[in-house]
Parts: sequence; structure tokens; C-alpha cells
Amino acid sequence: MSRALPKYNKRRVAFVGGAAAVALSGAVIAGSALAGETSQKAQATTKASPGTISCPAVAPSLPAIPASAQAEVDRNLALLDTQLAEANKRLQDTVGQGGPNFVQNAILGPLEDKRVATINRIATAIGRTAAKPQGLDSLAACTLTR
Repeated sequence: MSRALPKYNKRRVAFVGGAAAVALSGAVIAGSALAGETSQKAQATTKASPGTISCPAVAPSLPAIPASAQAEVDRNLALLDTQLAEANKRLQDTVGQGGPNFVQNAILGPLEDKRVATINRIATAIGRTAAKPQGLDSLAACTLTR
């Protein structure tokens, strides 16, 4: 007796096997689509509210600014605003990246360093023709508010 299947049984096995493969691949595709949808919802939820960065105002803490330093002080005060806006944009753009200290190490720390340098330039500009203000570095640190 031959072990070969009759011709019609071979076709039936091929058809049933092909149908099973199509059904299985459809289930896999549907499952991965649902998983992707869930992942996108989770990311959207995470991206919803990363918070904002707030920094102390420098201008109210400045002494009287000599007229010769006014333009340089104004430029540096505007630069402080630009630095804060860039940091907030980076905070929004990097939601979900990095580890638990990412915001501190990649955004707040570098922002504080930039602010220290800018505040020192303001103090130096004032100090050229008047008493150099002291203690302004304490205004460099910023915080994340949620």
C-alpha cells in the first residue's frame, strides 16, 4: 500500500493549511495593530503634561542700571528669556526619554549653567561703571513645575 495521499487529499491539505496560515497571520496583524494603538495611547497620555520650567526673575533684583550698561543688560535679560523658552521646548520634545534624572541632567543643569554665565555678564556690565551687584547667582536655578 502506498503512503502517498490521493490527489484530492493533497489539495485539501494544502487548502486547509493555507487557510490556517492566512487566518493566523491575520490574527497576528490584528493583535499587533491593537498593541500599537495601545502604545500610541500610552505615549499620548505620557506626553500630555510634562510640566514647565520656571525660573526666578532677574530684572527685579537688579540695582539701578547705568545708562552705559543698559543695552547690554537688556540683551542679556532677553537672552535669559530665550534660554527659558528653549528649555521648555526641549522639555516638551523629549517627553519619555532618558531615565529618572534626565530632566535634571539634560535640561535643568545646562540651563542653570547658561543662566549663571548670562547673569554674570549682566553683573559685569553694571560693575563697569557702578557697584557690581552681588548674590545674583542664586537666581540661576530653575525648577520643574507639573
